[in-house]
Amino acid sequence: MSLAKRRLSPEASRSAALAAARDLLLEAGPQAVTLKAVASRMGRTHANLLHHFGSAAGLQQALMATMAERITGEIGAAVMKARAGQGSPRDVVDMTFNAFERGGGALASWMILSGNDNALDPVLEAIHRLVDRLGEGHEDREVHRETLNLVLLALGHALLGEQMAAALGLPPETAREMAHHQLSQSALRRQESLG
Repeated sequence: MSLAKRRLSPEASRSAALAAARDLLLEAGPQAVTLKAVASRMGRTHANLLHHFGSAAGLQQALMATMAERITGEIGAAVMKARAGQGSPRDVVDMTFNAFERGGGALASWMILSGNDNALDPVLEAIHRLVDRLGEGHEDREVHRETLNLVLLALGHALLGEQMAAALGLPPETAREMAHHQLSQSALRRQESLG
């Protein structure tokens, strides 16, 4: 039975809308994430989505919040594995870069350029919670600086990294390699200070 034929709870309707919005983001970019397009994809009405999100900006912000929570959870788990010797800094770098390449970078930029001043609040709050959690008991570590560096490299790479690397005659993965090198060096310095 399609979504249009059955009644969904408000939570299920909101979740379905966010899933449809994410699919549109990945397929056609942030400009495709409109109330009309998401409603059409779901077989719902524009008014139904307006009720749940208030505006296209509200829908986009909710999408960013959902993506940020999922991604920071996954990255946090990867960091903990790396600290336990079951993963590596490369895993953390790849997850971060992939998140921005798979729509996060484009959506964040689109929302900012559209004048939605509070657009990144959910992302920044999710990252802040993750950094605080990762920093607990490790106050001597430069988690904040490492996070800033990694996020800025991943965002920049998502927006124009491959083009910039090509213009400079560098391999397309150069920014990712730089982030991996920097994170690995930080991990090595921490090990040396402990040993």
